[in-house]
Amino acid sequence: MFANPILANQDTIADKADNGFMMICTVLVLFMSLPGIALFYGGLLRAKNVLSMLSQVLVTFSVITVLWIVYGYTLTFGEGDWFFGNFRHVLLIGIGINDVSGTIYELIWIAFQGSFACITCCLILGAFAERVRFSAVLIFMVFWFTFAYIPMAHMVWGGGILDDEGALDFAGGTVVHINAAVAGLVGAYLLKKRIGFNREPLKPFNLPLVYLGAAILYIGWFGFNAGSAGHADQIAGLALINTITATAAAVLSWALAEWLLHGKPSCLGAVSGVIAGLVGVTPAAGFVGVGGALLIGFICGLSGVWGVSSLKKMLKIDDTCDVFGVHGVCGMVGCLLTGVFTADSLGGIGYANGITMINQVTIQLVSIITCVIWTTIISFIAYKIADLCVGLRVTEEQEREGLDIHCHGESAFNN
Repeated sequence: MFANPILANQDTIADKADNGFMMICTVLVLFMSLPGIALFYGGLLRAKNVLSMLSQVLVTFSVITVLWIVYGYTLTFGEGDWFFGNFRHVLLIGIGINDVSGTIYELIWIAFQGSFACITCCLILGAFAERVRFSAVLIFMVFWFTFAYIPMAHMVWGGGILDDEGALDFAGGTVVHINAAVAGLVGAYLLKKRIGFNREPLKPFNLPLVYLGAAILYIGWFGFNAGSAGHADQIAGLALINTITATAAAVLSWALAEWLLHGKPSCLGAVSGVIAGLVGVTPAAGFVGVGGALLIGFICGLSGVWGVSSLKKMLKIDDTCDVFGVHGVCGMVGCLLTGVFTADSLGGIGYANGITMINQVTIQLVSIITCVIWTTIISFIAYKIADLCVGLRVTEEQEREGLDIHCHGESAFNN
């Protein structure tokens, strides 16, 4: 069996309700990627690049799925050192259809965790959209998944160093959102700004498509957060209502902030508030009370507005889909606030024995810093490898023509 903090110390007898629940949650997370992220990011781009994003999401998803089966799962959840598991179950050798981890069949748990690996890699794509080579994306993803995602997931969830320290990350604040956002930020710097950035309009071509993608993400996120309980139990129920509550609060705070700052609340802002709330509550979903989730969502909505406006200008980057401004900023805020609102005095489930709020917030901060440093280094190396192999960025002529025609030889709108 694998080291698995979520399913540890449970009876090793398969439960039909838990297994059915986890299969549904797995499908919901897959739904988040295909079509959720694809439509959300695709609608934010210009029409000449939408098919390139859909293709990048689908092929990245497929590459990571294969790598997860070949070596990802065993290196993440196999017993090992602080950073990696082992190679004992490469290609899932030795795992049978009757093997159980807790009350969940091992193969179902593998599929569930694999969906997390896929969506994390797909999230990165929005940061450097509209100017990256398709082949460079694939080379980068193979290296980044192996040396950034796997170690972070093992460190936090698989018995690694941050797990040992007691870092709280219920469903992926560090492992998924901060991890992907930092990788996207590094990519945005290395690929530089799009042609015409800040000189000509680079507006989303289809906001209803963005809305549809966000709605799919909202629905699918319940599998993401509630499924991380590992059982159809009271913690899954807590994660469910916290996800609903935090997201609604973030939508309202983002819309209110826009209303006060710009005189009008935009649809794109409200949709962005959905993502901000979902990201912020992800590390906290099964640890905090409903009141804590409400405050986390409200704060993350405001933090997201700052992230995509003031911080983006300060960093002087062209993060096409605001991956760092939303996933990075709100992921960090949510991770830190998890350390606060887990306190039983504030409605949370309480800290481990001997841990105070200051201790837990410090541990959360250490986990954020570890993720940022690790992922920055690995991402830089991964981009440089891709650049040396095929070149990261398309030519100016190809960028003006659009990646749909250049990379895939087709157009979304033939008329």
